[in-house]
Amino acid sequence: MTPNRLTETPATTVRVPVVEAAGIVGDLVLPDGARSVVVFAHGTGSSRHSPRNRAVARTLQRAGFGTLLLDLLTEREEAVDDATSEFRFDIHLLGRRMIDAVDWLAEYPQTQSMPLGLFGASTGAAAALIAAAERPDRISAIVSRGGRVDLASDAVGRVHAPVLLIVGGHDPQVLKLNRETAARLSAPHRLEVIPGATHLFAENNALETVARSARDWFAHPDPELFHAGG
Repeated sequence: MTPNRLTETPATTVRVPVVEAAGIVGDLVLPDGARSVVVFAHGTGSSRHSPRNRAVARTLQRAGFGTLLLDLLTEREEAVDDATSEFRFDIHLLGRRMIDAVDWLAEYPQTQSMPLGLFGASTGAAAALIAAAERPDRISAIVSRGGRVDLASDAVGRVHAPVLLIVGGHDPQVLKLNRETAARLSAPHRLEVIPGATHLFAENNALETVARSARDWFAHPDPELFHAGG
């Protein structure tokens, strides 16, 4: 693993081209010496400014990972979705946007040679699995936080990258869905249940555990070697 960084690298605001619109916005952080990048997909009704995803991203950045926190919807789509909820469960659209981000990073000069990890929360986890299924040669590992991974449908069986499913012990419906999805994964995978945590991981130390587990998984995505929350 890359040694911890004690200083934070400033973010660069980028615009990722997409077919349906002018582009989606992301915050890209590339610490000195970064050798891989993790793309973050937020959950329902959230954005790239999600404090939970940003907290996890900071842990990854301090460990030497680049991060791209991404808005999967355009500003116009977000405004429509706020009023109608039209797009937040359009998993095929969200999955296409994640694929667009993966393809963009493959062309971006500073990241084109880097392996990619995907971190998805809630519906963003389904989008991450779809992107991993469609771009198997580009994705090295996936982490889901409280993910609606069931919404990825048949893409689940086509994922090849190792998958870490993190769920709160007090989030019973999502835990059930993750257990069912884990049974459908042919890729190496692990289900980590954080005792006492609810869907947003707001309890003491719950989010810190998520961040450490994500960091360790992206560094060593092997269920046999992985130590949860280490």
